[in-house]
Amino acid sequence: MIKVPTLYSCLLAACTILIFSACNQSGRVVDTPTAGHIRISVDETFAPIFESQVHTFENIYKNASIEAGYKPEGQVVQDLLNDTIRFAVLTRQLTQQETEELAKQKLTPRATKIAVDGVALIVHKENRDTTLTVQQLQEIFTGKVTKWNQLDPKSPDAPITIVFDNSNSSTSRYIVDSINHNQPLPANVYASKSNSSLVDYVAQNRNAIGVIGVNWISDRDDSTATNFLKKINVVGVSAKSNPTSPDDFVQPYQAYLFQGTYPLRREVFIISKEARAGLGTGFASFVTGDKGQRIILKSGLVPASMPVRLIGLRPE
Repeated sequence: MIKVPTLYSCLLAACTILIFSACNQSGRVVDTPTAGHIRISVDETFAPIFESQVHTFENIYKNASIEAGYKPEGQVVQDLLNDTIRFAVLTRQLTQQETEELAKQKLTPRATKIAVDGVALIVHKENRDTTLTVQQLQEIFTGKVTKWNQLDPKSPDAPITIVFDNSNSSTSRYIVDSINHNQPLPANVYASKSNSSLVDYVAQNRNAIGVIGVNWISDRDDSTATNFLKKINVVGVSAKSNPTSPDDFVQPYQAYLFQGTYPLRREVFIISKEARAGLGTGFASFVTGDKGQRIILKSGLVPASMPVRLIGLRPE
């Protein structure tokens, strides 16, 4: 006589399968998409966003622990290549050489776009040069223009000081790649220790121009962002060489990032090299899902999979 399995025996069998599938060969329980522990490396430009992502994810999945390291882009890539982590957040995809290095380790990285970001330029509150063209930026960042009065005769005859958050950061690489077209940065470049110290330096130095990720100044509900905005001015940028109207200069607001009219745009990716559905896969699914994309939307960036609502205002 063949016995029909009871509901209890079916559930027990299913649980047994799950337990064994979550163990490695030594019998140690490893992470699952919603439980366990994982270390990730995140471009420090996105620290405010991913602190919120991690906090929300861990509140939903109580057995999950995500240890996030916020580092310059170069260090994040090295962590990925050195097998220190299996999940990274970058503003670029891996190069062919980096992909080949992982292939030697029999690993296949997967890149998932999660947002559109922008690089913002900030100046001192008293600096009158709050609108610049991309051509002028190239002249500044290649060292062809070294004084403010070269941009505007009415500006002071004072040397320009360029400030990045870190010499190995994604913002400095973006300027070299996309603005300088691989020409090196000039001698008048200063690297601060953090984004907050960058803002403080610009706020205290009349002749400085700072380069910072948009999300540090875009979330008007975040006290850090609002305090930053009280200290500095955000530069409007025009893609036109000879702009004829103030409307040609665009600040890095979310709507302009979405429309593509702000010229200093870049994409944000999760790079995962998990070979199975572990906690990194679960967290990536969360970031690309509804709740994770809403966090990105609130930060002032453009989420990859959620439309941005644009509201047009008519003058009375």
